[in-house]
Amino acid sequence: MIDAIYIHIPFCVKKCNYCDFVSFSNNKNRDLYIKYLIKELKLYSNYVYDTVYIGGGTPSLLKIEEVKEILNSINIAKNAEITFEINPKTVDYEKLKELKNLGINRVSIGCQSFNNETLKILGRIHNSEIAIKTYKDARKAGFDNINLDLMFAVPGQTLKTLKKDLNVLEELSPQHISIYSLILEENTKFWEMKKSGELNLVGEDLEAEMYKYIIEYLENIGYNQYEISNFSKTNYESKHNLKYWRNQHYVGAGLGASGYIQNKRYKNEITFEKYFEKIDNKKFPIKEVEKLNDRHIEEYKYILGLRLVREGVEILNSEYVEIAEKLIKRHLLNRIKNRYFLTKKGLFLANDVFVEFIK
Repeated sequence: MIDAIYIHIPFCVKKCNYCDFVSFSNNKNRDLYIKYLIKELKLYSNYVYDTVYIGGGTPSLLKIEEVKEILNSINIAKNAEITFEINPKTVDYEKLKELKNLGINRVSIGCQSFNNETLKILGRIHNSEIAIKTYKDARKAGFDNINLDLMFAVPGQTLKTLKKDLNVLEELSPQHISIYSLILEENTKFWEMKKSGELNLVGEDLEAEMYKYIIEYLENIGYNQYEISNFSKTNYESKHNLKYWRNQHYVGAGLGASGYIQNKRYKNEITFEKYFEKIDNKKFPIKEVEKLNDRHIEEYKYILGLRLVREGVEILNSEYVEIAEKLIKRHLLNRIKNRYFLTKKGLFLANDVFVEFIK
């Protein structure tokens, strides 16, 4: 069953120093892209979605009419969760109100930090005051399901500055928090800076200390850590992202978007020319496909499912049970009946756990 869709908007004001997503600060193809995106969305007209996620890039750069056109081109179930990513400095109260009136009922705001020095290092276009104002405007516009995105282990960041970020989070009290440690990716400004020795990276021990502090702090103020990097108040987990972690099928539409349909994981074309050309030829604009056999499907199930800290994943296949039981002996997994969960130690060594399930 396919009832989820991710829609990618590849435009932004400025490419951030850590970003390796398919995104462009040059918006010259935008009008044409929206037309082609809608043509692609109509190729999936037989699906009805109960979660819709519009991400990027910076979707909040779109005009309200463009967002309306996109939403009108897909079949959305009643009471669907519709998430829209927003970057501070690209919206005001009026625009947020218009987004709410379109039926969008969840916004994800890319704050990344509330420390102005950290924001400069990341290459963000906003400052802390603008991020807080965007959040308050979203509240005022009627959004009662808001995610704030933050990062930690950013070059130059200290435990003290991280604590201040968490203090601001506590004061704002969003329904959901996503907080990721910085990962250096190739083809980013940070990658080049690392190669030239200009980057003051946070050490592994400090990163682990930061993560431990985040978990304890957020759980103490009423957030449930339901996934490795995601925390929510009760009943405010991201319904859309839960589908990824439960290894369910979903449509990925737009330039560079990834999807999972009929046991095939695919990625769309990453250049406008090829994306437009395939749609002109009435083809799905797919660049690459990974056809999954039963073993691959099972491996994905465990690797993704173990990310769900409280839910865990059921393992019945004796071959994989053997792997899981060995990880229990290393104090990386726990088991309740046939369900396996990361331990506190396992949380910090999650990648070491996941790699054990790949044959």
